[in-house]
Amino acid sequence: MDASWARRFLEEGVAGLYEKPRPGRTPLFQPEVALYVVKLACERPDSVGRSLSQWNCPDLARQLKASGIVQSISAETIRTLLQSQKLKPWRYHLWLSAKVPRDELFAKQVQEIVGLYTRTLADWEMVLCLDEKTNLQPRPRLAPTLPTRPGSPTRLEHEYQRAGALHLFAAFDTRTGKVYAQTALRKRQKEFICLLAQLEREIPSSIRRIFLVLDTSSIHHGKQVQTWLQSHPRFVCFFVPVHCSWMNQIEQWFSILQRKRLRILDFSDLNHLAERLLAFAEEWNTLYVIYNQRIEGVVETDTIPHLYTCSRESL
Repeated sequence: MDASWARRFLEEGVAGLYEKPRPGRTPLFQPEVALYVVKLACERPDSVGRSLSQWNCPDLARQLKASGIVQSISAETIRTLLQSQKLKPWRYHLWLSAKVPRDELFAKQVQEIVGLYTRTLADWEMVLCLDEKTNLQPRPRLAPTLPTRPGSPTRLEHEYQRAGALHLFAAFDTRTGKVYAQTALRKRQKEFICLLAQLEREIPSSIRRIFLVLDTSSIHHGKQVQTWLQSHPRFVCFFVPVHCSWMNQIEQWFSILQRKRLRILDFSDLNHLAERLLAFAEEWNTLYVIYNQRIEGVVETDTIPHLYTCSRESL
């Protein structure tokens, strides 16, 4: 052991073994330059006469030189200064100003939905998440899609023809993962009631209470739908709060559908698209696996062991 380290340990104990501050290189720029960089990074470029959406390090360096603050400064120096203040002005996140108060009523709605997802259901209860995936286009290609070959990926013809669009109506069973689906050319209460009628036919009468989790779309609570629900009392609707469609678990299944079936759009026509969508739902009902989802900060227990779907890694 070096004698100096032994002496520091004897004099200062364990604290003497820690690295001590060093003078380092003489700063090339005055502290005012760093303050100006931080100030500039915290302002929108338009406010200083630049037509940019956001700042990046090269643009900030050019702005400092154009303003006469410094004669020369590198983008990497700007990056170091910003990093010391945990600033990344080239990034952005979406946020939503609350149009609906986040009050006790909002909290109650969230708790009700989470309760439906987490509590143990009776044998005569079921929770379904319903929604629509709209405006799905078949996009027939001018040339057939070429399958994968050694050294060559799947090749998709760039040009396509327009052949209309259809809508997918689907319901997701939060405990078994089963999906009920049908397609329609229009998105109205009439088509939504057709999905409800399918649920009425296919779900056994032993299930006396069916909880439906829906968003606040007008077709979900119109007069025709209300009339149908009144004559079918085992269906009970719960609506997720405004801008909380992410709480509807059918969105997870729509994401899987988009990745696995709709990533390549090369269907010959609407009938072909509809047939393949329903075939995917049928295959899903045969091949789904258990997936544990987490909801944090809402209920005491954050693990939901009852959800059945495919994990992202396995899809």
